[in-house]
Amino acid sequence: MPRETLDRKIQALRDSVLLLDSMVENAVIESTQALKSQNFELARQVYAGDTQVNAKRFEIENAVIVTIATQQPIMASDLRLLASILEVAGELERMGDYAKGNARIALMIGNDLHIKPLIDIPRMAELSVSMLHRAIGAFIGRDAETARLIPGEDDLVDDLYNQVYMELVHIMLEDPSQKTIEQANYLMWAAHNLERLSDRVTNICERTLYIVTAELKELAVSDDEYMHHRYQV
Repeated sequence: MPRETLDRKIQALRDSVLLLDSMVENAVIESTQALKSQNFELARQVYAGDTQVNAKRFEIENAVIVTIATQQPIMASDLRLLASILEVAGELERMGDYAKGNARIALMIGNDLHIKPLIDIPRMAELSVSMLHRAIGAFIGRDAETARLIPGEDDLVDDLYNQVYMELVHIMLEDPSQKTIEQANYLMWAAHNLERLSDRVTNICERTLYIVTAELKELAVSDDEYMHHRYQV
């Protein structure tokens, strides 16, 4: 396979990752809207649409495997990129599962009056989608600096999750009825899905650094380091 052909295949894979990311971002946003506004039709659309997310992931996986199998010899940098595309597609597919899960929670809660205003959960979704969008941009653009900074924002999502958790525990203590406890658990699951989604964004950032530096390391950014980078002039 000539180098030009390989480059075209790699560009097509990058485009496919961008499309898969767009599908997942929309699913997260719409599942959150469905949960907040109790829009059951939207929730059903997100739930059903997960099959398209899965299919796109498998399409990318197959294309990567075919590219590796038909390209001989292949450079180490190309292998790192192709392996990372495979990994990122898997991460995105799992994030789609979280969106599907939250759509299901919206259907399970149904028309029941929310036991608390849904403010922090939509904020978690907003922050997580922002992190994901920029992480994929860094991955496609091989932007190591951005990839190093994004994981620090996970602390903000974690703080919101802890706040949601404590508020729901307090509500259950105040009203230990079965209906309240049931919905509180559903909302905890929804918040946890978003918290896990933001964690997986860090995995994508790690893959970006792997492509650029050829080193695969865990990214663990402290609150102090993140605040320093965010507010430095």
